[in-house]
Amino acid sequence: MAPFGGKENVDFVAHALWFAGSLFVGMLVTQEIGRQIGLRRVRQEGDKFVAGTSVVDGAVFALLGLLIAFTFSSAASRFDHRRELIVEEANNIGTAYLRLNLLPPDAATHLRQSFREYLDTRLATYRALPDIEAAKTGLARTAAQQQQIWTDALAASAGIQPATMLLAPALNNMFDITTTRTRAAFTHPPVAIFWLLYALALLGGALAGYATAGTRKREWMHMIVFAITLSGAVYVILDLEYPRLGLIRLDEFDQPLVDLRESMK
Repeated sequence: MAPFGGKENVDFVAHALWFAGSLFVGMLVTQEIGRQIGLRRVRQEGDKFVAGTSVVDGAVFALLGLLIAFTFSSAASRFDHRRELIVEEANNIGTAYLRLNLLPPDAATHLRQSFREYLDTRLATYRALPDIEAAKTGLARTAAQQQQIWTDALAASAGIQPATMLLAPALNNMFDITTTRTRAAFTHPPVAIFWLLYALALLGGALAGYATAGTRKREWMHMIVFAITLSGAVYVILDLEYPRLGLIRLDEFDQPLVDLRESMK
């Protein structure tokens, strides 16, 4: 599941819900399997039965807890970083836009219009998600607009040293942040980590079910709460990792870019 690529992102919510939902069902099944194995041991050993080996159970659940904490913390950190990049892009575009005042009036007016169109494209590109193809089209259009703005700015600032010295670095920063944001969208932990989390959750369910074999009555409430808690945590982690594709969105954090666009009128 990689942003800006792959058919699996066409309906991210469905895939994420399938992943979390299958984990929920799987944990209920493994808890029951573990319980049945434990009940068989109870029948064979009677009072000598020991519900679980504390060292093994502790190690598995500790690893599961650490993995959930690690993946959640990493996903939240990347989510915050993507929000910060939106503000950084708004600042970079705003700085470059102000430095257009160093150019001759006619050239500045033309470039201001180019900046408005460029910012409209940037906003539209990310609002198009989860439509990956539309986002790709927006990124390609962004690259073409960058090239045109750079060419026009260099031509307009030729022979005006202050304009060249101040406008060129600002444009570089404005263009570079687009690459940074795109790469940040691709930055995720290896898929193997999610499958390891999935497997450990199922194993934890089996151990939990085995530990309840000492009680003859099946504790449905505990089984369901345990499965809901872990599968829910996994879903939130996935949603944080892929904002704009799922229920957790970054759209509201585009406001600095929207405000900047309004100020350009």
